[in-house]
Amino acid sequence: MLKEADTAFARSLEEAGIAVRAASAPYLEEMRGNFVGRSEFVALPNSTDEVARIVRRCGEGRVGVIPFGGGTGLVAGQVAPSGPPPLVLSLERMSAIRSVYPDENTMTVEAGATLANIQTAASEVNRLFPLSYASQGSARIGGALSVNSGGLNVLRYGPARDLCLGVEAVLPNGDVFNGLKRLRKDNTGYDLRNLLIGSEGTLGIITAAALKLFPLPVHLATAFISVPSPTAALSLLSLFREHTGDGVSAFELISSQSFAFLRETHPELRLPFEQDPEWCVLVEVGTGPSTDAETLLAEAFEKAMEVDLASDARLAQSGQQRDAFWAVRENIPEANRRIGAIASHDIALPLGELPAFLEEADTEIRSLFPMRINAFGHLGDGNLHYNIFPPEGESRERMRDKAPIVTRKLHDLVAARGGTFSAEHGVGRAKVDELKRYGDPAKLAAMRTIKDALDPLGILNPGAIFAE
Repeated sequence: MLKEADTAFARSLEEAGIAVRAASAPYLEEMRGNFVGRSEFVALPNSTDEVARIVRRCGEGRVGVIPFGGGTGLVAGQVAPSGPPPLVLSLERMSAIRSVYPDENTMTVEAGATLANIQTAASEVNRLFPLSYASQGSARIGGALSVNSGGLNVLRYGPARDLCLGVEAVLPNGDVFNGLKRLRKDNTGYDLRNLLIGSEGTLGIITAAALKLFPLPVHLATAFISVPSPTAALSLLSLFREHTGDGVSAFELISSQSFAFLRETHPELRLPFEQDPEWCVLVEVGTGPSTDAETLLAEAFEKAMEVDLASDARLAQSGQQRDAFWAVRENIPEANRRIGAIASHDIALPLGELPAFLEEADTEIRSLFPMRINAFGHLGDGNLHYNIFPPEGESRERMRDKAPIVTRKLHDLVAARGGTFSAEHGVGRAKVDELKRYGDPAKLAAMRTIKDALDPLGILNPGAIFAE
């Protein structure tokens, strides 16, 4: 294993022509500051061949390997705060857009390409790569696939898994899986692509991916719509989808608590309503050249008003105002960070369970301790971020010890309604115990068998998903 005073292993990589540097921030820090890694060296390969050589040498030396993308993960999948210090393997230098096939609606990219750069490359050929979230300027596609990330457009386009046709990856023994096929159909045995996607770097290191592209929407309409309740919001979603077909690409639920935090932490933002509604949704509709998205959205809103599903709306009048609307939504996590949550949760439930869950959870959590609750997120796909804060005037530090109690109560409520404690951020190291508690025993046993078979030395991302 790597030791502070022993750089022989790192030196051997350098002698093999692989760039190595001493580990420091950001390679050792989870972005919210909750975890600090113990790695001493970072390898920066330039090619899949170099990744394979690194993995083979780590196997020979029994050195753990942590794949590192953009460092934007929130469950400590990219840092190891305990155990033998592993080698960090950063894919940042492997960032090429290898090829774009607009007529096929596909492109092939290396794992270190950022989502923003992929989106730009797609737009240059009049295509859309829809995976999108606030950290897309630094998040890399390899990491996004490794956790099967979701984001803002899952409702229409699906999560990262649904946007990937094939992957190239280095397996734990150093072999390269050449799965970069641009095929929509390929029934030739086990689907290693989908096994690697979502495995959080524990079964292989994704080095490149063949991605799906889509036609760019010609018309976009974006609006904040005030709704009386989450129940009404779900009915509104159904109405909008019936009226627009597959035109609804985003449908975000936002509470008055989100607006209150934004007013406190981001006074420069222009919020949509003078008086914040208790609940509202941010909806976006995209259409082709023959249909006007604004007309569709306005018609749907009028129908919603007739049946008391909505009471007010703000429709973006320009691209600049649309960006301002999305800035409101995308700054909610940063506002939460500045206020200081006691506990943050990435949960998902069946859509029909969400309204009753929100009511039950608010009652149950506040019965434990006086708390402020900010629940918001991707209502269209059932994924909410349920964050809990101390009462106004109370310090976060004084209530940190309440976090385990609150989280247990919340996750028990989620599980009872057929939901999950990890919707789009993965398990990492932060939620290993939650997986043991709530995971299906047969699934966990099968996962362990697969891990042991593919990575018998346990070198790939040790401690992620499974206890070390």
